[in-house]
Amino acid sequence: MQLKCVAIDDEPLALEIIKKYVSDYPSLKMVNTFEDAISGAEYLKRNPVDVLFVDINMPDITGVDLVRSLDEKPMIIFTTAYKKFAFEGFELEALDYLLKPINSNRFGAAVHKAIDYYQFKHTDHTAEDEHIYVHSEYRVIKIGVRDIEYIESMQDYIKIHLLSAEKPILTLMSLKSMIEKIPASQFIRIHRSFVVAKAQIRSIYNRKVKLRNIELPVGTNYADFIKDWSK
Repeated sequence: MQLKCVAIDDEPLALEIIKKYVSDYPSLKMVNTFEDAISGAEYLKRNPVDVLFVDINMPDITGVDLVRSLDEKPMIIFTTAYKKFAFEGFELEALDYLLKPINSNRFGAAVHKAIDYYQFKHTDHTAEDEHIYVHSEYRVIKIGVRDIEYIESMQDYIKIHLLSAEKPILTLMSLKSMIEKIPASQFIRIHRSFVVAKAQIRSIYNRKVKLRNIELPVGTNYADFIKDWSK
């Protein structure tokens, strides 16, 4: 496996650094670089690639507008000297976000995430090795399905509560969209705001589901699951 890469940045030195870092990974191949964002965008519309390293703050068009213009989007890794642009990258579901000057170790973490995500997308999965990917904190996060205790809806966002972490993962996604990502055999919706892992249910009493350290209410429209669970 070798992922085809393109880098777009109006700073020649930044391009050279990215090219050098890419050359350190046999799984990556830099097929072209551009100092001109418009030329880079035209190339990408004719030549699909796997990974795009793109600066956000460029003089002709921004990296964000460039990515929005693409019908077929590769995995996006934004690079910029300005942290304030991170949220725009988050909205476009960028794979990662690298702050200049780019550290080689931080670059490596982004590359391994790209490789992992590519392999996930191109591999058949079993329940034992199943993972999902969500966008949180301006980057893609890999979550083991078996590590999910419950999922909580927060209007336009959801909180994913994990067995292995005290702090939940917050991501911009509807609960309905999340339900489509996880295996139906392992999760059950108990309320318009809650989905729980069946394996984590300790008990059900008085229309409340007891998990490890919390009790969650059972909604009126979801009460039938109590009978099914107790069978």
